[in-house]
Amino acid sequence: MQKAESYFLWNDPMLVTDFDYELPEELIAQQPPQQRGGARMLVVGRESGALQDSMFAQFPGLLSDGDLLVLNNSRVIPARLFATREGSGAMQTPTGRIEVLLTEQLDEWEWKALVRPGRKVQIGEVLRFADAFSAEVVAHGEFGERTLRFRPVANFYAQLEMLGHMPLPPYIHRQDEMGDRERYQTVYAQTPGSVAAPTAGLHFTPETLARLRARGVRIAYVTLHVGLGTFQPVRVEKLEDIRLHRERYTLPEETAVEINAALREGRRVIAAGTTTVRTLEHCARIGPGGLQPHSGATEIFISPGFKFQVVQGLLTNFHLPQSTLLMLVSAFAGRERVLAAYRHAVKQRYHFFSYGDCMFVS
Repeated sequence: MQKAESYFLWNDPMLVTDFDYELPEELIAQQPPQQRGGARMLVVGRESGALQDSMFAQFPGLLSDGDLLVLNNSRVIPARLFATREGSGAMQTPTGRIEVLLTEQLDEWEWKALVRPGRKVQIGEVLRFADAFSAEVVAHGEFGERTLRFRPVANFYAQLEMLGHMPLPPYIHRQDEMGDRERYQTVYAQTPGSVAAPTAGLHFTPETLARLRARGVRIAYVTLHVGLGTFQPVRVEKLEDIRLHRERYTLPEETAVEINAALREGRRVIAAGTTTVRTLEHCARIGPGGLQPHSGATEIFISPGFKFQVVQGLLTNFHLPQSTLLMLVSAFAGRERVLAAYRHAVKQRYHFFSYGDCMFVS
């Protein structure tokens, strides 16, 4: 794996444990708010660290005429599948039930996946999900990762919709339900490819977007397909040793034009979610002359010391202790300020993680 983009300006290495905090188990949201858009929101001063308890319904009032809000319109696919095993030899009998989580599309028919129990599934085996829907294991990776080559079918995503389950994160201790098909998806999701939701976007409703536009806020979209890194814990001690998995993105021409104009005119660029931040800041570093429309893949790791070139405001959910997403937010607002905000959120009984409450840093 290539070395990920990362930026460090300190002398002594920062440790993953520097981004720890205590979180009572009961504050991890197991269900979405009763109504989309009904979450609480902690407003955090990026420079001052000032804290204000609010509601997401008040978010449009915090943006101004001319602000540019950028959203990630990637669509979550039902990426969690269950298969039976067939050996590479035709006489072998299917045995056992295998859980497969698709994590990254490599080409039309090949995907990376997490397989459980991984130790039983070897190269050459066939995983059968339905009579006409199967995949061969063609490569072996670490920590249960495999590369699967699917047998071509008429409509791959239709098969996923029929057979797959929504890939709820492991800290949600329940099976996915039909309601998750809607609620673990943003209202503006378009391009399928994510295996986890860009969760800051889950709070938006069509009415919220209309209120933002009525205030003169401009709205643009990028696509970043959330992949394997969301599910894997950090397994190193020092931040400088962290390597992220690549994630595919697209920066459309209209979005590049909007961002370049906002930066040129001194208007704020507000990112909804860490996935949007990673996309914009990666694209800003590709070449001179402003952001250029294109598609690609990024491994950028944003941590304290990073110099932001695009994003000036951030709407984000609360993230796991010692996670790279918490490090990104700390890079944006300062580690001590962010950890103080998290301690406040715990004390005030905010709900955490994917289906939880949010914070707005500006």
